[in-house]
Amino acid sequence: MRGFLATIFGVWLAFAGPALAVNPDEMLKDPALEARARHLSAQLRCMVCQNQSIDDSNAELARDLRVLVRERIVKGDSDDDVMRYLVSRYGDFVLLKPRLTPETVILWTAPGALLLIGAVAAFAYTRRRRSLAGSEPLSPEEEVRLKRLLEE
Repeated sequence: MRGFLATIFGVWLAFAGPALAVNPDEMLKDPALEARARHLSAQLRCMVCQNQSIDDSNAELARDLRVLVRERIVKGDSDDDVMRYLVSRYGDFVLLKPRLTPETVILWTAPGALLLIGAVAAFAYTRRRRSLAGSEPLSPEEEVRLKRLLEE
């Protein structure tokens, strides 16, 4: 029984860690260039997985983009040049953290605007409830009528 549990635990440990998407054949020999490539690929979105960076994704397109980033770095492109090239080719959607541009203003301002609208609505609601709670007491005729309605 212990051997079986140890085997299960070993298999679980083997699969519990994150998958390393960058294959050894993609890596650059120069550690400084490889570090730049990893830094850039961590900022780029996998177009297939959409919420993963190309550094973390096992998709073929992510692999192609990782290779492309490394090719551009080896050619001597700066980090900004590589990012501009990929954005010109795939659009701003390729960036995991989109830039603030006229096209993305709504993306950046909508959460704050919705929070502000919600706060104003909550304030107005509580203020209205307070004003209704502090209204005039019932007249004797209204109290009699209310008692009749409650008895029915």
